[in-house]
Amino acid sequence: MTVRIEQLKPHIGAVIHANKGDLLDKSFAEQCLGLLDDRVVLVFPELGLTDEEQLAFTDMLGARVNFIKSEQSGTDPDIYQVTMDPEVNKNPEYVLGTFFWHMDGVTVDIPPPKASLLSARCISDRGGDTEFANCFAAFEQLPDDEKAELDNLHVLHSIYASMRPMLEFDIRPQDWTGYNGSRVHPLVWTHSSGRRSLLIGSHADRIVELPLPEGRALLARLVEWTARPEFTYRHSWSVGDFVIWNNCGGIHRVVPYGRDSGRKMHRTSLAGTEMIA
Repeated sequence: MTVRIEQLKPHIGAVIHANKGDLLDKSFAEQCLGLLDDRVVLVFPELGLTDEEQLAFTDMLGARVNFIKSEQSGTDPDIYQVTMDPEVNKNPEYVLGTFFWHMDGVTVDIPPPKASLLSARCISDRGGDTEFANCFAAFEQLPDDEKAELDNLHVLHSIYASMRPMLEFDIRPQDWTGYNGSRVHPLVWTHSSGRRSLLIGSHADRIVELPLPEGRALLARLVEWTARPEFTYRHSWSVGDFVIWNNCGGIHRVVPYGRDSGRKMHRTSLAGTEMIA
């Protein structure tokens, strides 16, 4: 096995130069899991995985999870096609929601996916880059007094909140027939490892203990802090790129692209191992 690893930025990201054969090695999979905890985002340039190869590597890392349960044609049910093609995706609003910072699976009643694995099949001529932010580092770099202020605060997360930027102003939650999941979680997630990270994103609707304007202003400020250049990495895709990120330790978003761009990504998800606490 000949693998070369390059650190992208001090707080986030690594490029892994490997071949498909390396992905069949269990020790390499274990190395990748360790890197995900440390680097949050791993980039495999132009690896060109097939669906079968991506599923096999997902299985090498751990159990799969399909937390969307969408009906798409042409792929294994554990492959989610990230596309706005109406022939493939019957819920394009869900994809539009990825234009905003978010974490996958925060509003479902299972542990959030531990990691997401994404292969580029078709890319957009305009937009379509994916940005990642390290929520561990963002929390760790806050002043101690601000960390203390965030302790014991809880946030209502909802699918409606994440979709609100795409909806008309006169549509209320009770009128909307789309996704309706919601959960209350701590603002600061204390992981089983003892590490702590901010749990924020477009799905974070309000802070339970604070007045609505004050809570939403705090959430907006924390997203701005986490999106600072030192905590983020922006990936410009090439066809065949394969990217894995620590979904429980980071947030991500895509730079907007057109509905008719043809952009298509194939995603698999690694099952989470701990509930948010």
